[in-house]
Amino acid sequence: MSEEILINITPMETRVAVVENGVLQEVYIERTRRRGIVGNIYKGKVVRVLPGMQAAFVDIGLEKAAFIHAADVAPATRGSNSDVGSISSLLHEGQSLIVQVTKEPIGSKGARLTTHLSIPSRYLVYMPYTPHTGVSQRIEGDQERDRLRNIVAASLAQDAEQEGRSAEETKGGFIIRTAAEGYGDEEIMADIHFLLRLWKSVERRCKDVQPKTVIYEDLPLFMRTMRDFVRPEIEKIRIDSKENYVKLKEFVQEFVPALESKIEYYPGERPVFDLYGVEDEIQKALGRKVQLKSGGYLVVDQTEAMTTIDVNTGAFVGHRNLEETIFKTNLEAATAIVRQLRLRNLGGIIIIDFIDMEDPEHQRQVLRLLEKNLERDHAKTKLTGVTELGLVQMTRKRTRESLEQVMCEPCPTCQGRGTQKTPETVCYEIFREILREERAYGSDTYLVLAAQPIVDRLLDEESASVADLEIFINKTIKFQVETLYGQEQFDVVLL
Repeated sequence: MSEEILINITPMETRVAVVENGVLQEVYIERTRRRGIVGNIYKGKVVRVLPGMQAAFVDIGLEKAAFIHAADVAPATRGSNSDVGSISSLLHEGQSLIVQVTKEPIGSKGARLTTHLSIPSRYLVYMPYTPHTGVSQRIEGDQERDRLRNIVAASLAQDAEQEGRSAEETKGGFIIRTAAEGYGDEEIMADIHFLLRLWKSVERRCKDVQPKTVIYEDLPLFMRTMRDFVRPEIEKIRIDSKENYVKLKEFVQEFVPALESKIEYYPGERPVFDLYGVEDEIQKALGRKVQLKSGGYLVVDQTEAMTTIDVNTGAFVGHRNLEETIFKTNLEAATAIVRQLRLRNLGGIIIIDFIDMEDPEHQRQVLRLLEKNLERDHAKTKLTGVTELGLVQMTRKRTRESLEQVMCEPCPTCQGRGTQKTPETVCYEIFREILREERAYGSDTYLVLAAQPIVDRLLDEESASVADLEIFINKTIKFQVETLYGQEQFDVVLL
């Protein structure tokens, strides 16, 4: 499989596109004025403890207070005598706390925090408060897993010997990342020494800085891409900024030398994202409807609680019989759904409504294909079988805002509902408001200010109702168009 990474950098934002076989699969956007904060470490201040929710709000200097649950307070923070089950015994108002962001502020929710700190590098994740060495589940061979564990143990022993202490005295532990598979002692040992040095500098800053201050910031997006998303299958990494190309080369030379030959500066007049139609695909990913090649389509609805995906045959009529048509549509949809999850960065609970299949073997094949495609997803996913209602339930780990949340905002006219009241409904609301004003205050004349479609209807289809209302209240009603009003906006003025 051919894979490329395209990096588009401007002073306002950085965008990264992951392209597989010429098709956009993932896109990441980081705005200069609103950089992501997942992975950042802060010195926070507890502002409110909520015993009923086993949680607390922590001020880390953002617009909204962040949230931490009792389960996310590490033993090193709790102290030896604290009750693990009670947030009140773990934290108190005014307390300073070293925390790390695990989820971005999304919608009305503040950032999610933990005191289980971790610092990632290319091959490892260092956990200063967790004395344990683990291996990514995606590294399957037992021999390879043991080899990597032995490298980490030997490196820690060597580091301890140089500093004149025992290996058991080394703080913390490591998670060996998928990227470490197949790499030798030298690269992994270099990663360990880098992470231990970095943590010492973080520890020093923890003591020196005031509360509500950032202690450690994660790398900018274009550098994080080299650390987190580059796999052996990647053939090219193209970047269109000369200045940042130089920075990226220096970063890769120091931390991931094997990737240096794959990085390429793109000076072309045609924008780098136009090479594979990335701009068009981003625009399509903001819509509800996703067309399938067969003529079927998906409908994707993102809500506060969950994301729902509905599969429809659409214009696809098949060739043999109904069951075969449904089966082929669902197979095509299974691949398209995973691409949409990655492209739109959808997280949380996801409900998929495949077209009902009577053959249990067809159900199993569709689920197997869905699982196979999810293996390529960077985010952690959990998939259930088909429920009694014929729905597939799954979860996808959400740490950052979705593509829609980054690029869009709720419509000011419909307040994010996706619909608005009809002119007929608004006219009847105006009639009720006039009656309400008449009973409360009374006036010689009423002036209705409303949008053009509303006034047009009042003077046309509803003219008889307006005349009846004037007779009923024995008052005159006038109308005036307000061009800046939305369809649902109106005012009744007493003259």
